Amino acid sequence: MNKRAFGKTHTKVSEIGLGCWQLGGADWGNLDDQRAFDILEAAADAGITFFDTADVYGNGRSETLIGKFLRQHSQKFFVATKLGRRSDLYPDKYTEAGVRAATEASLQRLGVEALDLTQLHCVPPSVLQRGEIFDWLRTLQREGKIKNFGASVESMDEAKVCLAQDGLCSLQIIFNIFRQKPARAIFAEAQQKRVGIIVRLPLASGLLGGKMTKAQSFAATDHRTYNRDGQAFNVGETFAGLPFEKGVELADALKELVPEEMSLPDLAQRWILDHDAVSTVITGASRPEQVLANARVSKLPPLSDELHKQLSQFYKTQVHEHIRGPY
Repeated sequence: MNKRAFGKTHTKVSEIGLGCWQLGGADWGNLDDQRAFDILEAAADAGITFFDTADVYGNGRSETLIGKFLRQHSQKFFVATKLGRRSDLYPDKYTEAGVRAATEASLQRLGVEALDLTQLHCVPPSVLQRGEIFDWLRTLQREGKIKNFGASVESMDEAKVCLAQDGLCSLQIIFNIFRQKPARAIFAEAQQKRVGIIVRLPLASGLLGGKMTKAQSFAATDHRTYNRDGQAFNVGETFAGLPFEKGVELADALKELVPEEMSLPDLAQRWILDHDAVSTVITGASRPEQVLANARVSKLPPLSDELHKQLSQFYKTQVHEHIRGPY
């Protein structure tokens, strides 16, 4: 597993990380404790050192499971968590005491003395613009509760607001073949300021896995059922904001561009890694074998310049007009 420098830290992390939303046991369908630990074990075996979670995933279950896993292993992992989407804060109850309480709760669930990274979890743009929430994070950093802070955002306008904040360590964004805007909008500034880029939704909620059909169905508790058109939260978090049927069509069309030695998910993740502003790609997995397949992408060679041009043209001519939600 190749590693990359992470923001302003002196730490290098695996360039393929593990997104842990699914470990909450909700929003992606049911996932029992044993399967969760099997996924984490597979990640460790594959050289993955970066886990991304949040206090809201399964109402703390994802953090709790990761905390138990950490206590059972001497290996060093970098755990990024998030705060700001639970009902005691979101959407308009953000206070310093509330942010502190959320931090303390994450510390307890993860069983650590200081959080490696805490991220603002898609908080409203008005909260980011006021800026006081960053001061609260700086206070927690001075106190040793958190080592680094960053922000997970929905749009590039939000990303630019965060990039103006002193001490920002990282930005978490949606970036994939179906959502290419961040590369031209923020990557240069992020690199100049040594802000790490964490990429979520690299496979567009599974569309870029290449196996979905228009008749595909998901569990009622899966966000790919209940948030397909943005009914519960930003539509961009589900299928990268594409209407599901159109997303299936586009993924099928992309298969013609996949090199013989790769699969579509290989191509999708390798394309992201070819952007050197990216620190880590937090691909999710519901089975251990998916973790291993994702990790192997780290060893694949970069895509050709010609293929990058083809994928850029594909996005401009076939994808961009169909994207919904803040971008």
